Amino acid sequence: MDDLDTLLAAGGSTALLAARDGRVVFERGHHAHRSSVASVRKSLIGILYGIAIEAGEIDLNATLEDLGINDLSPLTPAEKQAAIADLLKSRSGIYHPCVYGMEPGRPARGSHPPGTFWYYNNWDFNVLGTIYQQETSRTLAEAFQKFVAEPLEMQDFAAEDIFDVPGPESRHPVYKMRLSGRDLARVGHLFLKGGLWEQRRIVPEQWVRDSTKAWSDLGGGRGYGYLWWTAEANAPGDSLSTEWPITYASGAGGQYIIVIEALDLVVVHRAADVRNGITHARMGEILRALLRVIG
Repeated sequence: MDDLDTLLAAGGSTALLAARDGRVVFERGHHAHRSSVASVRKSLIGILYGIAIEAGEIDLNATLEDLGINDLSPLTPAEKQAAIADLLKSRSGIYHPCVYGMEPGRPARGSHPPGTFWYYNNWDFNVLGTIYQQETSRTLAEAFQKFVAEPLEMQDFAAEDIFDVPGPESRHPVYKMRLSGRDLARVGHLFLKGGLWEQRRIVPEQWVRDSTKAWSDLGGGRGYGYLWWTAEANAPGDSLSTEWPITYASGAGGQYIIVIEALDLVVVHRAADVRNGITHARMGEILRALLRVIG
């Protein structure tokens, strides 16, 4: 099943948008509808970190001990040595219960020192939300509106669509985000252009490079940067891969911002019902079919 219309009609997809050099070359579905971006939120908070670090508000090398970060089950002295950079890479080595669950296969606490082992860790991502708000005295909603939504002239953004959800597992809440497909496309274009929006610097260029660099080699041509995924051309370990290298933000059920620099292309896919969306493999089929359509 490789025909694009057939793939999109199979269920789960609610919007697909492709833009080349800022011009829409394909669109299907409801691009103004705001819905959960799921784990794409992690890539979005990374933008705020890049701006705050450049402004001197946050120290990339500050440790959890430096920052006074702890949890309901106290962190060990070794865990407190994890730095902000380790959390951004999902290499903290802290395998603590967290709000909104953990991926299967969570390592035992203390099994890996900070910075030495990659594990997709929602504890790391939630604590990044806590640290940002603690160090800047801004809520994530305030910061995203000021530093991202307004400069990018987002069409559908609403500040109330970014909010914290607490839970009994940890003192660090999960932060949730709802955005539209066309607003996510603007984020993709921002990264495609190295942090520029209409020739205005929004995100430091080096931060974009560092975010989309494979700090962790996950095997099969797949990598993880600062809260962004990477895949080499024809990567056997990533069913999303294409003939060209890609970087992407990914969320459960089919939420994607995909940047293909070699084609000057941004692709956004949405599934409004996260629980009944599409798989990563299906997104790969859709992406490759789209590339055949737009040439």
